[in-house]
Amino acid sequence: MGVYPKKLIRTSSVAAQQIRVLQRAGMIDLRRPVRTARSARAVRTVGPIAGGVRTSARLCPDRVALVTSDGSLTYRELDRHTDAVAGMWLEQGIGPDDTLAVLCRDNPRLVQTMVAAAKVGARLVLMNTGFSATQLLDVAEREGATAVIADPEFAETIAIMPAKIVRLDTAADAADALVTEHKALPVPKSQGGFVLLTGGTTGTPKGAPRRVQSPLAGAQFLDRVPLRRGQTLVLCAPLFHGTALSQFILALNLGSTIVLHGRFDAARALQQIGHHRADAVVLVPTMLRRILDLGPEALAAVDTSSLRIVFTAGAALPSALGDRAIEVFGPVIYNFYGCTETGTATIATPEDWQAAPGTVGKPPVGISVALYDSDGNAVTAPGAVGTVYVGNSIAFAGYSGGGNKNILDGLMSTGDLGHFDCEGRLFIDGRDDDMIVSGGENVFPGEVEDLLYTHPAVTEAAVTGVPDDEFGQRLAAFVVAGGDIDDTEVRAFVKTNLARFKVPRDVIFVDELPRTPTGKIDRRGLARLQNAHEPPRT
Repeated sequence: MGVYPKKLIRTSSVAAQQIRVLQRAGMIDLRRPVRTARSARAVRTVGPIAGGVRTSARLCPDRVALVTSDGSLTYRELDRHTDAVAGMWLEQGIGPDDTLAVLCRDNPRLVQTMVAAAKVGARLVLMNTGFSATQLLDVAEREGATAVIADPEFAETIAIMPAKIVRLDTAADAADALVTEHKALPVPKSQGGFVLLTGGTTGTPKGAPRRVQSPLAGAQFLDRVPLRRGQTLVLCAPLFHGTALSQFILALNLGSTIVLHGRFDAARALQQIGHHRADAVVLVPTMLRRILDLGPEALAAVDTSSLRIVFTAGAALPSALGDRAIEVFGPVIYNFYGCTETGTATIATPEDWQAAPGTVGKPPVGISVALYDSDGNAVTAPGAVGTVYVGNSIAFAGYSGGGNKNILDGLMSTGDLGHFDCEGRLFIDGRDDDMIVSGGENVFPGEVEDLLYTHPAVTEAAVTGVPDDEFGQRLAAFVVAGGDIDDTEVRAFVKTNLARFKVPRDVIFVDELPRTPTGKIDRRGLARLQNAHEPPRT
């Protein structure tokens, strides 16, 4: 049999598996082919966000789609209002040739902008709410923004943008009046798509454009995460980040109720889970830690028995933290690994985690993951470290400002180093540019951090390398203490459990670790802390 027939058979087999996954989750219903075809057409035409709203407004119009501090909206209300907003924007000259920048907290304005932009076929750029005015302007200029929508609190931030960039709104009286008319919208000539920005708040993040054409794309989550039609999700992670956005899109297409948390508050998040009888919560590891740190009494006071999925992503989940979560909530941890550019790589199920704490699991159906060494050779032996490469149908096609990730054998690099265990589960050892070389020995910060998290007196920890005249680099540990511990005990604890060269020479106690708005450790922030604690040279 030739190469092409084999590839066709493989592709058909994967598609069949994806269809089974979507059928099981309730995203499609093969018993109703007309309905399924109509939903698929909506996704291809206006994308997965507006397509999901339209489909759910047709199938479950009175189900609550969105819950925020401002109240709730049903799918019918969300669909009709965003039709009106889209119609208003079209009358103002906004259309498929425009790029809309949105700078909003997780609130109705943000959601309405996301849906309405897709309905007019405009390209949407999801701005980080942690941006400075200069960063906002840099990204807006690079992405060719022609209009901006922002919350009132960001009025001063967007004032730097030139007057030619139109200021739009989603709640004008004109739009409210148009809701009653509910005029049919023209079909966009093409899907506008959206741009996700790479993580970080220092410098100018890169833009990763996305268009999701295939209605089968959702299978890459639903294969390993048991989201089902009509559930309730609490989204704690911000929507401008791929972690929450992916689950938000799935929930829209499953006709689920989405509780937007807003600015993170651990006690309020716990109350939302209990009050709404949430089936799932989506967060980053530091948010999970803050919920658990509320303490046994606060946790026991809220009924979280409805919780079936704790979906964590955006940063490494320390094994000690994941184990604590399982003790409190049961075996419900789903640990996601991927990046803005590649999309999903692997997902660890509760079974994966309990068998191998710290793992990011295995690739779902339709995803390929492989490791390569610096010479481009495949790394296949269990325990051997290589750079992680991912094959995913929704991977981006290049940064909007130019450039791309490394590609080998059709797979795209994540920039992370990892290894497989003998069962094929992936572990991430750290980013290739985070590796510390101290005295000729290679150290990955994550290994030391993960160990420190197991100490009962350590609440949080981060490890980085700092310049050293003798060793080239030395390890510095930044520790948030939750009990009595000093620098000598920190070093002794690491020395007892890891190799001598992995013991941090500097131990700095801080009230909190610097983090990006998406929950990742801010490595530049650590460097500033180190400089502040560095004794003056004589």
